[in-house]
Amino acid sequence: MLVENAAARRTPYDESLRQIMSVAKARESRHWLSSWSALSAEPTPLYRLDGLASWLGVGQVHLKDESRRATVGSFKALGAPVALARLILRQWPERGWQARELFQGLHADALRDFTVISATDGNHGRSLAAAAKSIGCRCVIVLHANVSEERETPIAALGAQVVRISGNYDASVQEAARLADENGWYVVSDTSYEGYEEIPRDVMQGYGVIAAEIIEQLDHTSADSDCPYTHVFLQGGVGGLAAGIVSYFCEVFGVKRPIFVVVEPEQADCLYQSAIHGRADRATGSVDSVMAGLACGETSPLAWRFLAPAVDYFITISDREAVGAMRLLAEGTTQDIPIVSGESGAAGLAGLIHLTELPELRAKTALDANARILLISTEGATAPAVYADLVGMPAEAVLASQSIWIDRIQANASLACAQPTTSGADL
Repeated sequence: MLVENAAARRTPYDESLRQIMSVAKARESRHWLSSWSALSAEPTPLYRLDGLASWLGVGQVHLKDESRRATVGSFKALGAPVALARLILRQWPERGWQARELFQGLHADALRDFTVISATDGNHGRSLAAAAKSIGCRCVIVLHANVSEERETPIAALGAQVVRISGNYDASVQEAARLADENGWYVVSDTSYEGYEEIPRDVMQGYGVIAAEIIEQLDHTSADSDCPYTHVFLQGGVGGLAAGIVSYFCEVFGVKRPIFVVVEPEQADCLYQSAIHGRADRATGSVDSVMAGLACGETSPLAWRFLAPAVDYFITISDREAVGAMRLLAEGTTQDIPIVSGESGAAGLAGLIHLTELPELRAKTALDANARILLISTEGATAPAVYADLVGMPAEAVLASQSIWIDRIQANASLACAQPTTSGADL
């Protein structure tokens, strides 16, 4: 299902929003993260998928592969660490600590009794646990009933205390807030609620690193450049990732911003409902989806402030469509590199396919032969057994095919056609 957002407009980036999230703060976040050894030292790959573009009947498709971001295999590695570092620096400004020192564990002795807590569907909690381990503070992660043991195990392996509850993601958010209040701990969440916006802002700001890398990889850093994309498809959830990317593109490109399409599970349609009612709203479904990272029942009010004026369309997809997109990316083609994309990671492609298969929706959203599409695969096989079951082969097999594909392309001396881009040469 598709809904057009009547509130979307094309204007220069609002100054009140710039005070919350900005390109400058995203650059600072990127600088801080460069000192964290758990992250890849290089930008994640930006793949050009010409075979997919031809099949869909659009001009161009690029995919940013966040499975390569860090050992946690997800874009979430950009949010929780930045928010945790900013929280600590706000708590003890008089000590003159630097983010680089925190990530190197230089103040672990002073922070051994400092405790952070968060609810998670998996990836955010794993990233927070990894950051807490590096920094040297305590971490408690609340998991709801639908989070698999496979996602729990790596969180516990990072030294976090895991608390299990019944109920869904929203219930785990409430429990994390209760435990924090009861024990004097600090919530580091990627969703906002009344009286709690500072840390979710910091989490979202970290996601702006993705947009910064993309623009640099395409050499579109000039202030007067047109946007290299006509359309950007973004995963939903509570809205944090979408807000982080949207805010960056809107500040850089202003009225020349691309068309933004946000994709979420049909049974976890909180952003879709928010667009219909013109306010941050709740999902109408069960919130139980194979797209675990997007199985969220309530929109983040802070994220909605950025999405409401900028996202043009909201679309819901089925679990079946998400799995189909996972398999499509895993298979690759003679033109397109095979990609490991998890259940939530492939949601953007699933939304794009949904729209291009229906002539009325294709025309409505201007997905024609001139369309230049950006997709972000937000995660790899963060639950390896689930991935193998859904795709029909393990992630290792896809990565092996990927290596073979790269070797073939290199042998043919045609890397510029489809390899990861590190400049604007392939546009």
